[in-house]
Parts: sequence; C-alpha cells; structure tokens
Amino acid sequence: MGEYRKAVARAFPYTIPVFAGYLFIGAAFGVMFADQGYNVLWAILMSVVVYAGSGQYLATNFFVPGVSIIQAVFLTVMVNIRHVFYGLSLVDRYNRFGKKRWYLIFGMTDETYSLICTTDVPDDVDEEKFLLSITLLNQLYWILGTIIGSVAFTVISFDSTGIEFAMTALFIVMFMELWYRRTNRPAELIGMVSAVLCLALFGAENFVLPTMVLMVAVILLGKKKLNREEVEADA
Repeated sequence: MGEYRKAVARAFPYTIPVFAGYLFIGAAFGVMFADQGYNVLWAILMSVVVYAGSGQYLATNFFVPGVSIIQAVFLTVMVNIRHVFYGLSLVDRYNRFGKKRWYLIFGMTDETYSLICTTDVPDDVDEEKFLLSITLLNQLYWILGTIIGSVAFTVISFDSTGIEFAMTALFIVMFMELWYRRTNRPAELIGMVSAVLCLALFGAENFVLPTMVLMVAVILLGKKKLNREEVEADA
C-alpha cells in the first residue's frame, strides 16, 4: 500500500490540469443526465462503468424517443473509435502489467493517453503503479464532477438550457489542439468539408450520420496517400 501511496503522490501533480477540466466537463454531464430525470446514483454508476466522456454526453440523448439502438451504437463507436488507435500504440507497454492492464485500457481517455505518453515515470516509482495512479485519479476527477453537477441540479432548481454546448466546446477544443499541433492537416480538412457538405444536403437534424460515413469512407479510400503525406511531414 505504501508503494501505491507514493505512486499517487508522484502522479497527482501531473493530473492537476485534468482535474480542472474534468471537474467542469463532468459537472456539465451530471447536470445533463439529471435533467433527463436520473438521480445521482445513476449518474455515478454511468461514470464508473462507462467512463467515456464524449460518449456519455451523447448517451444523454439516447434516452429520448426516436433514437434507435443502431444509431446509438454507431454514434458511440464513431465518437470513440480513436481509442482503438490509442490502445494499439500501448499494447506492448500494457501487456507487461498482467490483469491490471484491463483497467488501464478501460480508463483510457484523451487526457490520460496524453499524460501517459508524455510523462516520464519517476525513478523511485514503479511504472505500473504510476500509470494506474494517473488513470485512477483522472477517473475519480470525472466521477467527482459528475456528482457535483448531478447533485447541484437536483438540489438547486435552475435552467440548464445551453449547458449541452459543453460537449460541442469539448470537441472544438480538441479539434483546435490538433489543428495547431499538426502541420499536415488532411484529416481535419476532410472532416470539415464532409460536415459542411452533409449539412447542406441533409439539413441540421440529419447530417451527423452521413458525415461520419463520408469521413470514414474518404479516409479509408485515401489511406495510402494520407500515410505517405504524414511520413513526409514528420521527416
């Protein structure tokens, strides 16, 4: 237990920026979920067993009439498919950690992946315990934000109109971060053009699914060219 305590203490400073972000975004999810009529226990359960950030935001709209299981599954897979690629890049590292790798895989988020890939493990801490500490702390921040938002909406009556924009804001921030980090941006441009084209063709109420299909199709068809340009840009 002493080794885990030390690992948590070493990991905590690195996770403070995630704490600040997850507290607000998790609270927004808690408000949205409570607004659908679910109490705080359901909100906590969802953040414990699902813990999918943007997927949970989407899920608040799955509990209304008109959304089929196929639509829910497809949108969830499309929104979180990037985690498959995160996992592929960490397979060799995580396979050394036995059964604990399953929680590390489950707890993977954009922010956790970024920390794990960019943070040097302190010399006096076991790598497995350090990575587990980062992953666990980040999930606890998300759960804490969920509780605050859900309880606040339950106890204090207020108009939550517009709070769902937190998800849009989250994706805009992620997009802008990628845009400024990369010099070669064909994937981002494909996404923007696909969204604008499908918005014009299908309207604001029905453009999400065709946009996802179009983006995936174009990227798969141009995979070789995109990979070649990526290599040339990194050279």
